[in-house]
Amino acid sequence: MLDIAEELNRWVEQGRDFAVATVVAVGGSAPRQPGAALAVDSDGTAIGSVSGGCVEGAVYDLCQQALEDGESVSERFGYSDEDAFAVGLTCGGVIDILVTPVRADSSARPVLAAALAAAASGEAAAVARITSGPAELVGRALLVRSDAGEYEGGLGGHPELDRTVAGEARALLDAGRTGTVEIGEDGSRCGQPLTVLVESSVPPPRMIVFGAIDFASALVRMGKFLGYRVTVCDARPVFATPTRFPDADEIVVEWPHKYLERTEVDGRTVLCVLTHDAKFDVPLLELALRLQVAYVGAMGSRRTHEDRNKRLREVGVSELELSRLRSPIGLDLGARTPEETALSIAAEIVAGRRGGSGVSLTGAHTPIHHDGSRPPVGRIGSVA
Repeated sequence: MLDIAEELNRWVEQGRDFAVATVVAVGGSAPRQPGAALAVDSDGTAIGSVSGGCVEGAVYDLCQQALEDGESVSERFGYSDEDAFAVGLTCGGVIDILVTPVRADSSARPVLAAALAAAASGEAAAVARITSGPAELVGRALLVRSDAGEYEGGLGGHPELDRTVAGEARALLDAGRTGTVEIGEDGSRCGQPLTVLVESSVPPPRMIVFGAIDFASALVRMGKFLGYRVTVCDARPVFATPTRFPDADEIVVEWPHKYLERTEVDGRTVLCVLTHDAKFDVPLLELALRLQVAYVGAMGSRRTHEDRNKRLREVGVSELELSRLRSPIGLDLGARTPEETALSIAAEIVAGRRGGSGVSLTGAHTPIHHDGSRPPVGRIGSVA
């Protein structure tokens, strides 16, 4: 639901009634992940997607029904062996959907409205909703924010349930993850279980591109396309200009390692070092390889790579720290142009983020969709 928060928040501000269908669980080769949503308002306007087209029509009808009767409903959609064109996922996957009415008389509307407003404004927040359990509890919602303050809303069960779910939601929010948790009705790990979907909304992850070269301009555009907040940093003011990098969110004229020392990074940040100049690279990478970031890549030939590693060892960088460095940067696509090179770098970043192998899917026996919880063996080891 929070993936379409900006548009849904406008609906709330306009006083519209609507129902939102959210993917709560997937199996097999499902096209969308938990948290993906489709919403339908009382006029029949639809936004978002839960399946990339496979079951949108049926889910649209469920939303209209939920708006009419005011009841949350759960539904499973899967592949139909008898008729691949029947309602179902012809890709072979299974998705579970929760449809929640958000009407003026809905008890969940205030907390969902607060969650949508927070996500639309870029505030870190997580909303937890019961997706399976007693009918009177399904659809109940609770909101936690990034600080350690009190939660908003409630799940309507045992008081300890709210406290337990709030703690679980805050942990997922801290990791920037969306997922489900199983909790007993009394808030313990025992008793009749409830399934709770926690959707996290966090500010966009950062991509910091060091080196204001022609390849950097293409990488900035690619980073923006992937949803990163992109910074370009270079010590040379003649190259680091808004004219050369109109798509960058921020341009910093400073020695790269000095900037990295003072700026804020986290486990989702990607660092792309394109300077391939030892006086910039060595102090920058010495610091970068010791930070808890998602990706550190450095451009250069294999000869440059070997020389750079030698210099890094000389300043005390360990073999374990060096193993985190993706150099030469990017996947082997045969790239030559700046745009092709940016694509190869972006492909390596996505593979690390999602747990992909980077090999061709044709003839492979690897999953098409990965859960991204850990990188494959022998691949990108810097994912947080």
